[in-house]
Amino acid sequence: MQNLNDVTCLPDGFDGQVRLFPLPNLVVFPHAMQPLHLFEPRYVEMLKEALEGDRLITMATLIQPSSVDWPTNQAPISPTVCIGKIVTHSEQEDNRHNVLLVGIRRARIVAEIDAGKAYRLAQVELIEDSEEASNDSRSLSLKSDLLDAFGEVMPVGKSVQQNLHQLMADQMSLGPITDIVGYTLPFSLEEKLVLLGQGDVAERAKFLLECIKSGSVQFSTDSDDESDDSSGDFPSGQVFPPPFSMN
Repeated sequence: MQNLNDVTCLPDGFDGQVRLFPLPNLVVFPHAMQPLHLFEPRYVEMLKEALEGDRLITMATLIQPSSVDWPTNQAPISPTVCIGKIVTHSEQEDNRHNVLLVGIRRARIVAEIDAGKAYRLAQVELIEDSEEASNDSRSLSLKSDLLDAFGEVMPVGKSVQQNLHQLMADQMSLGPITDIVGYTLPFSLEEKLVLLGQGDVAERAKFLLECIKSGSVQFSTDSDDESDDSSGDFPSGQVFPPPFSMN
């Protein structure tokens, strides 16, 4: 198995230009695995170029009201984004594609680029994580508190609870843990975007603890077919595990 750092590193020569894949009600984090189902022609084109190049697709969050019919490639998006790397790709019938993406870096859009593509491109600046040594007493305390709080709100009876808790406790430092927890729990879009934009790991952990202890985390246990979720929509009362994203 590849080292976590090897999987989540940017390719050599990364110049800050990224392909944007906007979805409503979805915030992807570094270290999180996000399945996608692509079929719209512009995003199939984007996928093809990514596979032939750096394998990067940057997930952006649409922030426009769902009732507004925006012109193509003009819908407002959050400036805070997550650069993702394609881990696996499988082509299906009718030019549909299943993709597994891993988030690798948080970033901020500096400007969108008009390059004559059907999909959107942007120049981004990286948001660097600022983290003390993983064995620092403050980091260890925050890690313990966060894992305890996370375990308390995970749905009872989910086998993933014990496995994920053990994996993070044994192998992950505080930074990746905050990203996995922030991605997994059904916080509001605003809270998730704050978490994604926060480069200070300790502050991110503190904010996560505040969100969890507020009592607003509620999972829905009823789920439709995971492969039939429309447009990557993660509504409030998020289903766990997250449904399969489509666009």
